[in-house]
Amino acid sequence: MDPEAAGQNRLTKLHELEEFRYHAFESMRLYKERMNKMYDKHIVDRNSKPGDNVLLYNSRLRLFSGKLKSRWSGPFRVVQMFASGAVEIESEDGTNKFSINGQRLKHYLGIAEEKWNTVVINLKEPQYENEE
Repeated sequence: MDPEAAGQNRLTKLHELEEFRYHAFESMRLYKERMNKMYDKHIVDRNSKPGDNVLLYNSRLRLFSGKLKSRWSGPFRVVQMFASGAVEIESEDGTNKFSINGQRLKHYLGIAEEKWNTVVINLKEPQYENEE
């Protein structure tokens, strides 16, 4: 084999390998961007302001049995937000006030009231005639 042709062939293969690596890197970068967009789409903004109603996540409930028990308690009212991420909340009646981690909160939207007019129909027991 000609050493000049073998060297040229080797150089061509190295360039092809470098191009393949570049395409793989670019494909991975585009995939990561798409995954970040999909992930960021599902992130819920949990910033609350003083006066907002929130629910508190109770992580200790898993120690007790009961699949259908809600792990969210409340509603509570936000009193103060701290820069460290802690939040001071109080119960609705204002008796209990305590500080907790802000990541354990979610906004409380309240119970939706029905907007439709409802008609109540009282049914009576049917009157049967004795056929004897």
